Amino acid sequence: MRFLLIRWLLSALALWLTTALVPGLSFSQPGIVPILITAVVMGLVNAVVRPVMVLLTLPLTVLTLGLFLLVVNALSLAIVATLTPLQIAGFFSAVFGAIILSIFNGVLMSTVKPEGKIVRR
Repeated sequence: MRFLLIRWLLSALALWLTTALVPGLSFSQPGIVPILITAVVMGLVNAVVRPVMVLLTLPLTVLTLGLFLLVVNALSLAIVATLTPLQIAGFFSAVFGAIILSIFNGVLMSTVKPEGKIVRR
């Protein structure tokens, strides 16, 4: 439970950093609550919808040597934006936002062990 809570908060931090860095991403409502809600919805979309999209677009992904996954990630972010206060200005903002969000999530999640303890390096 503690590990899930830490991952959720780190995902929210990555989302906040991404919206601060990418010009086309913003929140329609100020505060931390919309960011936390968006992080939960993003986790659900990544767990349920994104694997189906990856499976359905597998031939195109193989054909483009994996580059089509950028489009799948952007579409996942767009789905999250339709369900939450997250606003996306356009398709390229979604692609760039998905790339930056993946980088931030990768870096932040590498600091946490599965037991919920922070890795000190």
